[in-house]
Amino acid sequence: MSENQAILAGGCFWCTEAVFQSLNGVSGVESGYIGGTVTNPTYRQVCGGDTGHAEAIRVTFDPELISYADLLDIFFATHDPTQLNRQGNDVGTQYRSAMFPDGPEQEAEARAAIVRNQPDWPLPIVTTIEPMATWYPAEDYHQEYWNGEGRRNPYCLAVIPPKLAKLRKGYAERLRG
Repeated sequence: MSENQAILAGGCFWCTEAVFQSLNGVSGVESGYIGGTVTNPTYRQVCGGDTGHAEAIRVTFDPELISYADLLDIFFATHDPTQLNRQGNDVGTQYRSAMFPDGPEQEAEARAAIVRNQPDWPLPIVTTIEPMATWYPAEDYHQEYWNGEGRRNPYCLAVIPPKLAKLRKGYAERLRG
């Protein structure tokens, strides 16, 4: 099995992690930080909005089972790529919509995904394509958050189930059986 990685920022990493961990062909989803100026940032620092990092997920996937293009289409369908530096009530550059392609092939796919998904949105997509940068895993308590603490967190209970419903409605064939 050949594995690739995709790094995507779509607001709160707890919310994006919950979507991608249920996909067939995805062997791992790690929450973390990317795109900033501070070495080894903490959650508190990133939430302060001064480090330049985005809350993001690193998805490890088998391209024979799910393509990078499919991951990007799911990414665009399960968050609002028209909100600049925010997702709902989460406001700040740490919640920006961004893709961090690993090379020219992924960058071309990212550009194509923006064009392909724009007709689904009434406002312009503001998702950025940013250069690959150092990845910093988030603290352990953020990993697989929805599967544990997240199901007792009122914020997650309000935000994640609608994202999972969109995933089931539009991409049921991509879900693990």
